[in-house]
Amino acid sequence: MDGTPFIPEQITVHLGTPDSNAPNVTVSFPDYIKNVISSEIYPTWPENSMRANIYAAVSFALNRIYTEWYRSRGYDFDITNSTQFDQAFVNGREIFQPVSVLVDELFNSYLRRRGNVEPLFAAFCNGTTVTCEGLSQWGTVDLAKQGFTPYEILTYYYGDNLEIVQDAPIAPNVPSYPERPLQEGDSSDDVRAIQIRLRRIAQNYPAIPVIPDTDGVFGTPTAAAVEEFQRIFSLPATGVVDQSTWYRIEYIYNSVKKLAELSSEGEQFENVQKQYTEDLRPGMESMQVKLVQYYLAVVGAYYEQVQPVEITGYYGDQTAASVRSFQQVFGLPQTGIINRATWNQLTDAYLGIVADLPATGENVIAIYPGTVLKEGTTSEAVRIAQEYLNFLHGVYPQIPAVNNTGYFGPVTRSAVLAFQRLMGLEENGLIGPITWDELARVYSEHRFGYDKRPYQHPGYTIK
Repeated sequence: MDGTPFIPEQITVHLGTPDSNAPNVTVSFPDYIKNVISSEIYPTWPENSMRANIYAAVSFALNRIYTEWYRSRGYDFDITNSTQFDQAFVNGREIFQPVSVLVDELFNSYLRRRGNVEPLFAAFCNGTTVTCEGLSQWGTVDLAKQGFTPYEILTYYYGDNLEIVQDAPIAPNVPSYPERPLQEGDSSDDVRAIQIRLRRIAQNYPAIPVIPDTDGVFGTPTAAAVEEFQRIFSLPATGVVDQSTWYRIEYIYNSVKKLAELSSEGEQFENVQKQYTEDLRPGMESMQVKLVQYYLAVVGAYYEQVQPVEITGYYGDQTAASVRSFQQVFGLPQTGIINRATWNQLTDAYLGIVADLPATGENVIAIYPGTVLKEGTTSEAVRIAQEYLNFLHGVYPQIPAVNNTGYFGPVTRSAVLAFQRLMGLEENGLIGPITWDELARVYSEHRFGYDKRPYQHPGYTIK
């Protein structure tokens, strides 16, 4: 579920059929392809035939990686060496020199349908003792001898709507599960991936409520869809996406879209485009940087060794130093870059502070509750936001008056939109960290005459 395909640094091969009690071996991806090609075809074949077979073998293996075909079913490997299920691999075998040279050139190129993201499930067979819907290995020899180019050979078997992606990025093969359960109030690309998958699965399983917006915000509709999915597939109906639910959703999604078949429905680019930047680094300027700075400002107020930071939206030296200090305190590599591991730890640290702070009280400015507030939400945090908005209605008549009911209805959404418009924020009607922080700032300035947000005057520090 991580987006566009990549070439894994390594691949784990099961030396037998999927359910057999056979060992696994982990090898580099180029070495794997060299072994497969040396096991599947002959090095004396025409070069164009060999090239076509290499493209097919790479694409087949990447489809298994991309769809997490085996790992989504609970296996601890990426592919098998059983030709009944996958492609041949003989552990420890000799690699033919002509094969090695070509694979070094082509291992980071793969096939896909035009307009689709996923690597083509490039099924193939030898074409003599076994025939299949896909490429015939011996047939490629005849076509090459007739002067067909590798691309022409491939389109002969797979169709004209085919393209070869070259110089694909190389990256570690990291499991897609985000290391932590997703639940109501979360906001991320991982949430959006779940929403997209559940909406498609609901076409085949109509009992699953259709999620109205794939906005990356885990609201009540998403929780309801998750819970019904869990009920249908005999998982604990918690409405929380834990690891088992994540991979069951992945498996069912791949199945209904046939992503691991030649007749694949296809994965569209809009489904894998990122809304939230995963890696933030010096020189960047965005709302996501501003969000990180907000969390660092709060954590820095309560952890003595975490350097405070100004909330500007620009990732400068001060932010990088703050990130490094945070990484040092929490035992992470001190890179000064926000990757997934740092973001998860930062979020956990922030939520730990939220849990220990009083939300209300005399002259208390509440901290962001850690969950995105949107229409349909009912909570104490909504009531507090309504209190702030209602007070600001007296200062800014453009902001509609709201009742402090704790229910986020259409009137509250209108008030939030009006506030965001006034303050030059993204007008989405959601109360996330940035909108909450700005709401707290404006409220405290008009209510008390100065800025008294919690991270500026903490009551205690953690050493």
